[in-house]
Amino acid sequence: MAAHKVRRLRKGAATTAAAALAVAALSASQAPGATGAPDTLQASAGLNAPAPEASADGGTTGNATGNSPYYTDLPPLDSPAPSPSAVIGTPVSRGEGEAGIPATVLDAYKKAEAELRATKPGCNLPWQLLAAIGKVESGQARGGNVTADGTTIDRIIGPQLDGNGFALIKDTDHGVYDGNSSYDQAIGPMQFIPSTWAWAGRDGNGDGKADPNNVYDAALAAGHYLCRSGRDLSQDRDLHSAILSYNNSSDYLALVLNWVEYYRKGTHSVPDGSGGVPAHRSDDDLPRTSVPATPPPAGTKPTKPTKPTNPPKGDPSPDPTTPGSPSPEPTPPAGKPTPSDTVDHLVSPDLDGTQLTATAGDTFDRRIGARAVTKGGGSVAKVRVRFTITGDTDATFTGGEKVATIATDAKGVALAPELRAGEKTGTFKITSMVVGHPVKGVDHTATVTARPADKLVRTDATVLTATPGGEFAGQVKVKATYRGAPAAKVGATATLARSADSTAANIAGPYFKDANGQPVRTLTGLTTDADGMLTLPKLYADLFSGTYLLRVTTPGGGSVTVELKVAVATTASADPSPSPSASS
Repeated sequence: MAAHKVRRLRKGAATTAAAALAVAALSASQAPGATGAPDTLQASAGLNAPAPEASADGGTTGNATGNSPYYTDLPPLDSPAPSPSAVIGTPVSRGEGEAGIPATVLDAYKKAEAELRATKPGCNLPWQLLAAIGKVESGQARGGNVTADGTTIDRIIGPQLDGNGFALIKDTDHGVYDGNSSYDQAIGPMQFIPSTWAWAGRDGNGDGKADPNNVYDAALAAGHYLCRSGRDLSQDRDLHSAILSYNNSSDYLALVLNWVEYYRKGTHSVPDGSGGVPAHRSDDDLPRTSVPATPPPAGTKPTKPTKPTNPPKGDPSPDPTTPGSPSPEPTPPAGKPTPSDTVDHLVSPDLDGTQLTATAGDTFDRRIGARAVTKGGGSVAKVRVRFTITGDTDATFTGGEKVATIATDAKGVALAPELRAGEKTGTFKITSMVVGHPVKGVDHTATVTARPADKLVRTDATVLTATPGGEFAGQVKVKATYRGAPAAKVGATATLARSADSTAANIAGPYFKDANGQPVRTLTGLTTDADGMLTLPKLYADLFSGTYLLRVTTPGGGSVTVELKVAVATTASADPSPSPSASS
């Protein structure tokens, strides 16, 4: 493990009191080759970090990275010019650009979160944790330097773990992953060591293999790794334990927590390859050893790397999921086109066109798709297509996301997840594009219509009356139904009509009051409740007597008319006194 200098993180940077205690507990530097955080850290911070275990060859298998070096740049401070005493060691990153995460990398984190939400819901893994670790381990795959399928264009490999300033982990994979048949090296955007990847690897992009150099595979593997042992990452103790199991350093814990908090405050996607790469590493003060790639020994089967002799305690079978073939695909030679490079444009595979309609709250009955084609019209498989919902709408794809990235199938078709209409009516667009290759896309237009109600009825027959200048006793209550069933969340309009055959609002007579207490004779934006019920606001009478009409209407044809009577109150006349009897 790299020697970690004592760094005092900026005040208030740690997201929890335990993280602050973790930083304070660093009373001395960790010596090169140390394998664990100081005992004082675990005691004062209340952490239960798993201790690294010695393997048969003297290495450690207690964490994902083998305690390899990492980037130490901190998130930007709120203050544009922090005082020199705020940070000791690595300068603080500047600019809102730090909040941008390359689009494919961000998509990989969110897909991993969605997968873990379904398979391990009790873990409560936030994608921001994966983003924080990805930032610290590889600078978000070196600024999103990945191909359309999420594979890093250049291999990301850490220094060899030969005990010279780092942990000692002799070769476990015959050089299959890291090209080093003497010592292991951390690999890929999430920096797994080969012995960990051998059992923790996952196929995150559905291509049938688990490749540590693919950000989708690596992010999903990291998510499963962090969720081991029944952890609930919404709890500080489990969160800290998970982070320390990834790299057993108190500096690392505090740094990752800082980035988690920073990403939780808001982030956005930036084009692949345009993300910034951090400038400082935890091994900046150590010599770098350049290790040339070494081919595996003759007769070695690269699909079966050596498994660790001592898997982490408590996880004899880390996860029932069997990873795919771990053999990584070679990086395409320079000049050889990728599938994305052969795409000329996208077309819609839908015979019904690109127009879709759904009622508010419903799922659109047709999935949006795009087909990748060559200039000659041929289909292109294994191309990543990104669908993005744009416009003033609360519609989302399944899972509540506005963006979805899907690989094309053998017919060149990518189908977006199901699209669900929100409560906001109107028209919006779904744009599609080939990831990492600027070609003409295809757009879909979607319209959300209001929920209908084909019938409205009053729930009581009480005659509503008032005296001139007075207030009507009681309020109008109606029930909306659609095909006999209660119509929930249906919009309605109430109008004090001029006459039975007019839809225009009256200029005199009864009225509602707006938020400022001013008379209004048309109310819009009314909505029925879950049972289809709607209670109108109170009504008031002006100084004119007469019989007036209140009309309530809904989309779908529902309508009901209520009579309102304004009349001067009459006082009953007293009975005349009886005449005295005539006396004879």
